[in-house]
Amino acid sequence: MKIEAEWMRGGTSKCWVFETGQLDETGTSPDVLLPRLFGSPDHRQIDGVGGATSTTSKAMILNRPADACVDVEFTFAQVGIEEAAVDWGSNCGNCSAVVGLYAIEKGWVVPAGDVSRIVTRNTNTGQIIIQRVATPAGALPIVPQAQMPGVPFPGYRVGLGFLDPAGKSTGRLLPTGSATDTIVAGGTRWTVSMVDAGAPVVMLRAEELGLDPERHASWPAGLELQLDTLEHIRRQAAVRMGLAATPGEAARAVPKVAVVAAPARSDAESDVAVVMLSMGKPHPALAITGSIALTLAARTPGTLLGDITGGTAGSTLRLRTPAGVIETWSEERDGQLLVGVDRTARTIATTTIHLPEALGTAVDASLASATR
Repeated sequence: MKIEAEWMRGGTSKCWVFETGQLDETGTSPDVLLPRLFGSPDHRQIDGVGGATSTTSKAMILNRPADACVDVEFTFAQVGIEEAAVDWGSNCGNCSAVVGLYAIEKGWVVPAGDVSRIVTRNTNTGQIIIQRVATPAGALPIVPQAQMPGVPFPGYRVGLGFLDPAGKSTGRLLPTGSATDTIVAGGTRWTVSMVDAGAPVVMLRAEELGLDPERHASWPAGLELQLDTLEHIRRQAAVRMGLAATPGEAARAVPKVAVVAAPARSDAESDVAVVMLSMGKPHPALAITGSIALTLAARTPGTLLGDITGGTAGSTLRLRTPAGVIETWSEERDGQLLVGVDRTARTIATTTIHLPEALGTAVDASLASATR
């Protein structure tokens, strides 16, 4: 069995990009196909195309819809590494940046002007994302030159604008109706803000976790020591936000966890310091869908971020992350709120992936081995 795919970098993530028709031709459910294709369950993903990290075990499935108002529909898949499972519960903002570029490179959308506008819809959340790809003189640059924090090499610039992003997963910006709530975990009461915009996110104060706001670079190591507690908080938040009936049923990728604080006194380049968790580990940069939630939280008085920023509706928010400062922007357009961030993207490879003919048998054998 063979399948055509593109390997692309979007923001600080890498993903395999498939077209819906290509996956349909395999006659296999994506829930079975993708883990085997990526080489899961195996922490190395040695017999597949997965990158063995949460930021590189991802897939995008693209489709050209009949809806004339939308150029591309896409579905994001977070593929388990040590589990032969796929989490469909949220979108990936970083990988979203490949969608507009793919559409232009494949001729689905004809570039127009110095910036081409591609209207995309994420099927995981129903979110409309207006992508703005730099196409000077009506074409992609021969050599991509746009830079961004967290990536050492340039790519094509892609702006991602999330249209009215509040409540796409739960129905409300504040799913519990409160700007802050209390969750008990590990015998401790934790003050959290639960926000749904771009993706559902539960936020905690760095100080409550014993992290020093003046030493942001030390946060990931400190969080590694508290992952069990943070996972307990995350799963309880999933129930409180209406995303799961019980903590045990919470999806692996949602809600996301963000640890926040005011920036260090010496840091004049940021408004907020943050470290997010991705699939239970500190994110090396920032989950872009999570950055949208952080942006709206900063505009909402009473949330943990609103207390830091004063709840003001500024046009930009500067987020200090482990990879550097990432800036989000907000603007009103035709009475609707557009919240976005600029990323870069690049196609790494166009390839044919070979899969075992007896795919179902191989998956069953792999699962049996993993449970022994």
